[in-house]
Amino acid sequence: MINENSLAASCGLYCRDCHFLGERCSGCGNVQGKPFWTGPDSTEACPLYDCCVNKEQLEHCGLCGEFPCEKFASLRDPSMSDEEAEKSLRQRQKDLNLRKEMGTEAWLRERQ
Repeated sequence: MINENSLAASCGLYCRDCHFLGERCSGCGNVQGKPFWTGPDSTEACPLYDCCVNKEQLEHCGLCGEFPCEKFASLRDPSMSDEEAEKSLRQRQKDLNLRKEMGTEAWLRERQ
């Protein structure tokens, strides 16, 4: 069973919006930041998850005093065009600011 709170990724994505959820991934929180794209035997986590959750001990990037940082702004899905990546970055930043204001549980209720 998928834990709904684990679907609010530390980078601002909502894992339910990902077409890989359930098929190749159970959500960033459920896989401790090691989704399929990090490699099947990888010990490495997503760089944003690693920084935010593992190093800074934060729930999400929006709670960091350096948000938005260069790491946040530079990590992108390579399949996206520059325009799509910029739109995604703006949306994730908006969602993280909203999560910071209202809390993740309320943010998730709105998303569902």
